[in-house]
Formats: sequence, C-alpha cells, structure tokens
Amino acid sequence: MRYQRSSALFSKAQQVLPGGVNSPVRAFQAVGGTPIFVNQAKGAYLFDEDGNRYIDYIASWGPMILGHAHPPVIEAIIGKAQKGTSFGMPTEIETTIAELVVSMVPNIDKIRFVNSGTEACMSAIRLARGFTGREKIIKFAGCYHGHSDAFLIQAGSGAVTFGSPNSPGVTQGTAKDTLLASYNNLQQVAQLFEANTHEIASVIIEPVAGNMGCIPPQEGFLQGLRDLCDQHGAMLVFDEVMTGFRLARGGAQELLGVGADIVTFGKVIGGGLPVGAFAARTEIMDHLAPTGKVYQAGTLSGNPLAMAAGLAMLTELNNRPEIFDSLNQKTAYLHQGMESVLKKEGIPYQINRVGSMISLHFSETPVTDFDSAVLGNNDQFKSYFHGMLDQGIYLPPSAFESYFLNDAISYADLDTTIEALKKVLKNRG
Repeated sequence: MRYQRSSALFSKAQQVLPGGVNSPVRAFQAVGGTPIFVNQAKGAYLFDEDGNRYIDYIASWGPMILGHAHPPVIEAIIGKAQKGTSFGMPTEIETTIAELVVSMVPNIDKIRFVNSGTEACMSAIRLARGFTGREKIIKFAGCYHGHSDAFLIQAGSGAVTFGSPNSPGVTQGTAKDTLLASYNNLQQVAQLFEANTHEIASVIIEPVAGNMGCIPPQEGFLQGLRDLCDQHGAMLVFDEVMTGFRLARGGAQELLGVGADIVTFGKVIGGGLPVGAFAARTEIMDHLAPTGKVYQAGTLSGNPLAMAAGLAMLTELNNRPEIFDSLNQKTAYLHQGMESVLKKEGIPYQINRVGSMISLHFSETPVTDFDSAVLGNNDQFKSYFHGMLDQGIYLPPSAFESYFLNDAISYADLDTTIEALKKVLKNRG
C-alpha cells in the first residue's frame, strides 16, 4: 500500500502537535512506523489520505457499533446543527436521552452528561468520595479510566502498599489515595480493604478489561468485588466506557449479572461524538450540585449535537436487540477463523473474547491480568500489525488494546481478514 501522503502529513503535524498526534496511541510508537491519516469512513471501512481502504477493527475505540457515518446518526447531527451547536442552557433532548438510558441500564435512576470518558470517571470517583466521606480508591493494574491524576498510578512494592505516579505531573499526595490490585485477584482486593479499614470510598474497574487487550473477568471475580464493597461500605464503580451498550442493551451489568453503584459511559452515548456520562441511584446522584454539595459542571455537558447523535444511536440499539446477537456471532466467526490459522501455523497464541470485544495475544500462557498480558511477544505483534495493515486490515496499534467489531462488517470482510492473517503468517520472517 501507499503511505506517502500520510507520512508527509505526520511530518507536518510533528511541527505543531506534541508527537504529531492529539492522543499518544495514534503515533504508532508501540508498533513502529508512520501512522496513517484518515480522510473519511463509511460503514465498516476507513479511507486514508493515500486512497487506501481498510476494514476497521477499532470503531473509534468502541462507539461506532453500527458502523461509520450511520445515516440516522448523521441525519440527527445535521438536523440539530441547523438549530445551533451550543447554548450552555437546558434542552429537552437531554431529558429525552436520559430517560432512554435509565430505561436501558440496570441500577440507575439518574444520569449526568459530561464531555468524555475521562471526565465521567473522574466525576464518578469524586461523587463516590463525597457520598462515603472517604478518600482512597482501589483500581486495577492495566485498567485505564482516563488521564485524570488519580488514575495514572502504578503498583507499589506489594498488594497493600500505596501506589506511585507513573506520569510526571501526578503528585505523591494524589498517588497515596490510589491503591493497586491485579485484575482477577480478589484476594489482593480483600487485603487492601483489611489494611485500609473505613478508608476506601470505591473500587473502580473495567468489568471487561479492554486496555490490556480484551481480558474477561474470571468466574466470581466481579461478584466478589460486589460483596467486598457491601461488606466494607464502599461503592463499586463500573467503567463501561467500552462495554456500555456494546455487550448488551444494559452493558456489562446486564450481560454479567452483577450490579454497580455508579456506572460511567463514553463516546457511544453520543453516537461517537465527544461525550461521557455517569449514572447511579437517586440517593447517590442527588449528592451532585445543584441538589447536593459534590460539585461538577461544564458548559458543553449535554451538548445538543452529541445528545442528538446519541439518541439516534441508542434508540436503534434499544429497538433492535438482535444487533447484539449479530455482533457476537460475527466476533465468534472471526475468533474461530483466526484460531484455525494460528493452530495450523503452530504459533503460540491466546485469543480472549467477550461479545464483540476480542484480542489476539502472542503468548503461551493464558492472559488474565496485566502481568500476563506483558508476557506476549511484542515483536511478533508488531510484525502482525504492519502485515495486516498492508493487507488492508486496521487493527489497534498496540498489543494492549481490544478490537471492537461494528455491525457493518460483513462475513465477506471477516473472510478477507482471516485470509489476510494467513498471508501475513506465511510471509513472516
């Protein structure tokens, strides 16, 4: 494939954007090479500035469940834009989409719209702290909840030690209130609760991890967290920025049968536009200003364009529940096809899948947490990524990201992807 124009655009971008990008993973540093610049997208396909077409397996990191430029979503955006793009005042559509979300998602009565998944998670933690009167939180190594200070923490020397910042600019004072545990390790979480009695406000988790590849929760893990939070008076926060409205109408709570106290959402709730939200029961949400004392505000919160796009997207998902079965079946088909090729080539691998989230790890051992995820052969992944890119398949440019299928992908596209994998593996070395 030709990448000349993308290469030239990247060189130009580096002069005015840090690293040439506005989000680090886009720079291809994890896989090497020059990132492609997208010109447009439609349905299952991306088209870059060099005229290359790709079958898309990131779906804008999750929200394009129905495919790119989905007509009802685009029509909703255009119609709303013609009436104005931002008011900083209440609009009826905010209530309409809130009523729809509350009807779809278990365990919530009220919702607050914000501008990103990062802001949603940051606000959810502030609300949990305000509600409980406690300061510490537990998060899991490898789970990403946005770039607010409290979440940019890595593990200390043991399961019951304080975290330490893994980004300059995050203070030790912030880090001391974030405790780290390993994903799928309930014993570590129990130890943290015992070592910090009456101090932990919340446990925040991706109920299906997507930021160390797709990693499912092991049997009993989420229910164990629910029980520990109930036992110790802490709040369980599900970060459903990736899983919300993707794994089921009601997200991971519905699919996995475990209820959270607070749930966060991201781009899908705005049809792919910049938006986020957090939601909970009335007694929790009423601690937010202006009803309560926990402050959160934003001029663009509930922006009419995002609300219109989100309402169009969620209405279709709500009215067509068969979409989730379709997505699951397509992802299972891809899983089976990839597995058949990998077995034939004799390459060590692990494939993790939940619903329409899936990831391939070049590893001999099961991938159940961050420590096991980093054991994968990253050089093999780099070769695989660029080989698939040259075959017209766009995958996440990192071994530590889930793939997201969209329902516009056809079985012919899946067959093309499986055939591309065959060619890439035959040409390796």
